[in-house]
Amino acid sequence: MKRPRVDTEANHRLVTRRAAILGGVQLAFVGALGARMQFLQVDQADQFRLLAEENRINIRLIPPSRGEIFDRNGVPLARNVPSYRIVIVREDAGEVEDVVQNLSKLVSLDPDEVERAMAEMKRSAPFLPITFAEEVSWEDLSRVSVNAPALPGVTPEVGLSRVYPLGSDYAHVLGYVGPVSDYDLERIEDPDQLLRIPRFQIGKVGVEAKIEETLRGKAGARRVEVNAAGRVMRELDRQNGIPGSDMQLTIDAKLQSYVQARLNGESASAIVMDVQSGDLLAIASAPTFDPNLFVRGISSRDYKALTENKYRPLASKSVQGTYPPGSTFKMITAMAALEDGLIGPDETVYCPGHMEVAGRRFHCWKSAGHGWVDLETSLKRSCDVYYYDLAVKVGIEKITAMANRFGLGERHDIPMSAVAKGLTPTKDWKRRVHDQSWVVGDTVNASIGQGFLLASPLQLAVMTARLASGKAVKPRLIKTIDGIEQPSDAGTDMGMNENNLRKMRRAMYAVVNDRRGTAYGSRIIEDAMRMAGKTGTTQVRNISAAERRAGVIRNEDLPWERRDHALFVNFAPYDNPTIAVAVVVEHGGGGAKVAAPIARDITLQALYEGEPPLEAYPTKDRGRIETQQQMLRGMQPVANIAGSDQA
Repeated sequence: MKRPRVDTEANHRLVTRRAAILGGVQLAFVGALGARMQFLQVDQADQFRLLAEENRINIRLIPPSRGEIFDRNGVPLARNVPSYRIVIVREDAGEVEDVVQNLSKLVSLDPDEVERAMAEMKRSAPFLPITFAEEVSWEDLSRVSVNAPALPGVTPEVGLSRVYPLGSDYAHVLGYVGPVSDYDLERIEDPDQLLRIPRFQIGKVGVEAKIEETLRGKAGARRVEVNAAGRVMRELDRQNGIPGSDMQLTIDAKLQSYVQARLNGESASAIVMDVQSGDLLAIASAPTFDPNLFVRGISSRDYKALTENKYRPLASKSVQGTYPPGSTFKMITAMAALEDGLIGPDETVYCPGHMEVAGRRFHCWKSAGHGWVDLETSLKRSCDVYYYDLAVKVGIEKITAMANRFGLGERHDIPMSAVAKGLTPTKDWKRRVHDQSWVVGDTVNASIGQGFLLASPLQLAVMTARLASGKAVKPRLIKTIDGIEQPSDAGTDMGMNENNLRKMRRAMYAVVNDRRGTAYGSRIIEDAMRMAGKTGTTQVRNISAAERRAGVIRNEDLPWERRDHALFVNFAPYDNPTIAVAVVVEHGGGGAKVAAPIARDITLQALYEGEPPLEAYPTKDRGRIETQQQMLRGMQPVANIAGSDQA
């Protein structure tokens, strides 16, 4: 039966529609597939190429060269020198023990270093080079190279090593570098990947540690092709890093070398500071140590010798050490009274050798007393009773406030380790720390720099510079970084009454230049170089009433650790101050006898920028000084370093 024409046309239209829909779906699928293929193969080609290359290309860090350090005149203090080392690759060496034995016939190997290297080799991948000898000589390196065929896996390499040309002169200022330890990594919040390079060195203490990131620089990188085991096949390209910044310190190397030599034999410290700019020209602590011993790891014997020395050579006494300032603090007590209008320069106090305060007797250093003394005489002869009387009138709060204005009780911002804050006590401080009330006797003790008061030599130098200038000068240690001058802070005017400052300066001048002054024996004869200063002697033991009745034991008759500390501060020249000096000799005895002569010699060396003429000294001292100068010349390595560098 023939299908009607209408039905046939309807079926045809239905089939055509279905074919069109199916074709459209197929076309859309093919189009989407093509677009995806274009996205993956064209648009994302670089990303997938990188992912593929990551399976065969590694990025290796290149350590930058460390910034070098110089003194204010360009004398090198910390340098990088070529260092030859010998490394062994375990997979190339075969029997490592046999190779090491053959190597030891050519060069001297430290058994401890060999043991350390063998342990490191067992922990490391077989294709990584392990250092077996460092700082080998060129001759040793040549012998290894000539015998290379008999030493499989052994490779001589050249790197950079830190060296301190002036040795111990700058140990406490610069510090030293050493390999990164686990402790170093733990205390750094986000350690640079450089620090994870085996045996990479960083600053441990001193300027090397405090300016570490600036000195370290930025790592470079090299792309190397490695095989499936991670072994390097070839280097593809290299991008060098940014070397660390070179820097200049404010220190004068010649002066620093002299100060260290002058302190030799003492447990002492000294600071020389520019009164106007705050530049620290010398920062010395004695005894000292050779920082080069620490660069590759100090031996147990050497380290034990340093830690067991009762003079504490590892301590930077100039900034870390804190001491009762003794009579060097009397200027602060007097300034507090003068600025408060409680005394005049002509007012006198009678000193019978002691003073009764709250039922307790406070003694003057001179048991017979000084009689009637005014401000200048009290400072010149260092009368304690005069300052006891001031303390009762002024009170501890005003004395402490004045001490703070002159830089005591402040942690000064210089890049050295463990810079001390010292202590300027108040009533609240004693209640908080000791759970005790402040008593008037505490104020009396503080007036002469005893009791709770503590100050570092750095703080005493700042105090003296501010007395000399009337400005809140701040210490500076970094002069330039990559040739760019760093800001100095000469300080703003302290707002002190200039007449009061002049009175203090005149009194300090009398201490040194008046025949009855406590430091007259350490005066400077040259008129243009005359100095003003103050002696200080601080007790480290209690003197009982029975001992006073029987006679106080002389320092010379006491064990070293029970002797008084000796202090001296000064500025010069008196008419136009340029430098301030602070000297502390631990358990040295009297400030006038021990500290003042050292400070005078340092002052002259700084003012003359070298060895001063004998005519600057009192006639009676010139023979001794000439002998001393001859001895000290041989103890100053900077002369040879500077001379050869300039040549």
